[in-house]
Amino acid sequence: MTKKQKKMLKRIIATSILYAVAVILKHATTLPSEALFAAFLIPYVLISYDVLIKSVKNIQNGQVFDENFLMALASIGALVLGEYSEAVAVMLFYQIGEWFQSYAVNKSRKSIAALMDIRPEYANIEVDGKIEQVDPEEVRVGQTIVINPGERVPLDGTVEKGQSSLDTSALTGESVPRSVRAGSEVISGCINQAGVLYVKVSKPYEDSTVAKILDLVENATNKKSKSEQFITKFARIYTPVVVFLALALAVIPSLVDGQWSVWVYRSLSFLVTSCPCALVISVPLSFFGGIGGASRKGILVKGSNYLQLLSEVKTIVFDKTGTITKGNFQVTEVQAVGMSREALLDLAAKAESHSTHPIALSIQKAAAPDLSLADVHDIQEVAGHGVKAIVGKQTVCIGNQKLMAQQGIDALPEGNGFGTCVYVSVDGRYAGMIEIADEIKEDSKTAIDLLRHYGVRKFVMLTGDSEQVAKKVAGKVGIDEVHAQLLPDQKVALLDQILAQKEGKDKVAFVGDGINDAPVLTQADVGIAMGGLGSDAAIEAADIVLMEDQLSQIVVAMQISKKTLRIVYENIVFALAIKVVILVLAALGITNMWAAVFADVGVSFLAILNAMRALRVDKIK
Repeated sequence: MTKKQKKMLKRIIATSILYAVAVILKHATTLPSEALFAAFLIPYVLISYDVLIKSVKNIQNGQVFDENFLMALASIGALVLGEYSEAVAVMLFYQIGEWFQSYAVNKSRKSIAALMDIRPEYANIEVDGKIEQVDPEEVRVGQTIVINPGERVPLDGTVEKGQSSLDTSALTGESVPRSVRAGSEVISGCINQAGVLYVKVSKPYEDSTVAKILDLVENATNKKSKSEQFITKFARIYTPVVVFLALALAVIPSLVDGQWSVWVYRSLSFLVTSCPCALVISVPLSFFGGIGGASRKGILVKGSNYLQLLSEVKTIVFDKTGTITKGNFQVTEVQAVGMSREALLDLAAKAESHSTHPIALSIQKAAAPDLSLADVHDIQEVAGHGVKAIVGKQTVCIGNQKLMAQQGIDALPEGNGFGTCVYVSVDGRYAGMIEIADEIKEDSKTAIDLLRHYGVRKFVMLTGDSEQVAKKVAGKVGIDEVHAQLLPDQKVALLDQILAQKEGKDKVAFVGDGINDAPVLTQADVGIAMGGLGSDAAIEAADIVLMEDQLSQIVVAMQISKKTLRIVYENIVFALAIKVVILVLAALGITNMWAAVFADVGVSFLAILNAMRALRVDKIK
């Protein structure tokens, strides 16, 4: 509980005691009206002074029609009419509702605050043999920092010396530690659990993983959902309308029957009832809770608008490598023509020596470890086809069927059908085939089955891999539609077609690894980046970033999205229904100020309690 909340709670308790004393004096004694007025005025001023001051300031600034104005007008009107008890009750219960709102917001902020704890306070650098603590922003790229056991990694870098395990739970929600040693990359925000690590800094603080995540989360609530935008516009129109209706209710009937005190009291009850607190508070709080709950599960949502859009997704388009499959390629078969298996691998590895593509890395790994690259030059990458290079005096091409077709080579052999076939030619002659297999993630099929349960109707795969491999993978996990052997611009064109074919308010999500899928991630209604841990491209391009490289996190995100929207709609329907009923009853004189207080504070309190449910993330069902 904050100091402000504690202070407010003391005011509420003191006011409640004074109000109880005043009620007892009213019913148990025969005090003169002036003394009775003073007995109620003291608790009234104690509980309402801040509301009265705010309403005056807002009027001076031209912001007349807000909840402070409504409460001030209704309570002062009740005092003037001699309804002292109702005047104090209106303010007392309004402040109780405000206190619970503050408490709920503070609780939902704590889930975000837990993520904010990843902000590093200092970095250790070695100066003249001594360790000094400096601000992480002062550390330059290339400097070596020292991370002791129990300390948070302040900056991204590469381990130069030492061995340890890192707790990444603050970033990913995953409790299993990650082992690191010399050569391993580490990212800021993790906690060093065991040995001392010496890390060479690779990025300045402002470009580090922790800085990007903090910026993303801190700005997440700036992008309002359609529901929040509606409530904001609704409140701007609704509040002045009900004020004028209340004025009409007070004046017009009174001119007919002359019962001014009766109709003014009814109009004041009408005003208290009409306060839109329940909607204005609970709807943003629900989305805030949803974003906070998601962050605790390692799911970063860039705005409540994306949380709402995710609940409307009916088509999900997937990349294959690194999304549905692990992206851990291994050479499973080598067919060489006119040379040994080892010689073919060495030629291919030399041609692919400058590439960081997973397929290229797997070939490099399978080749001789001490491979000399002195005779490799003029390496050219042919987008969507493969690589050309001069190795010694030979022109080596390594890539797919399209690249071989450019060499006039056809009738190529196939592998076992599950791996990716890479073909090699030397000086325009076919030299062999290397098959590289990828492994499907354990949770891919289960995740897609669960997404169907959550209302997703269509699943599409867009991949640059061969059609045979793509269809095999799609069949294993249950994807309906497959488009293979695509260049990056073809992926964009196909996603355009899918977006054009969607029905009504249905949305399309694209799921990729966030490194080479930036164009389609930004193009989709909702871009979801898999395994965003340490990936700048993922954090920049996607609307939702899954810090763990697991497809099942999309199910969790969908579950949070739908639960949050369900809570939002429950609050809107509940609040409006109760208010409409009480407004009608207040206008007819069937209810009094106490019912109006319930319609305002009571409904707000119940809506806030309901909104707080968004913080709790249920298990996947």
